[in-house]
Amino acid sequence: QVQLVESGGGLVKPGGSLRLSCAASGSIFSINYMGWYRQAPGNERELVALIRSGDRTNYADSVKGRFTISRDNAANTVVLQMNSLKPEDTAVYYCTIEATTTRYIDMDYWGKGTLVTVSP
Repeated sequence: QVQLVESGGGLVKPGGSLRLSCAASGSIFSINYMGWYRQAPGNERELVALIRSGDRTNYADSVKGRFTISRDNAANTVVLQMNSLKPEDTAVYYCTIEATTTRYIDMDYWGKGTLVTVSP
């Protein structure tokens, strides 16, 4: 059993900042990658940022230079620092991980989502 707990969403004005955090717990042997996706109403879900076990990162072109993803391996936590937020960043943000369970099975897990609203 694996759980993801997300926090940090909310309402912010354009140009503001938010910090999203996601902590994984449960029957985890190791985490292969952690990241964030987002989905706005009427839009497809898209990758925002991903960080792998070797700290290699990937970002959507739309957030490069504004968002930074990092992880704390000891705490099984991933953080997304979002700066210079724009209205088009408004979406539900979902934390995701690929974890190797204590049964040595690789599986993907998703958080419930946290709403980020950027509005003047």
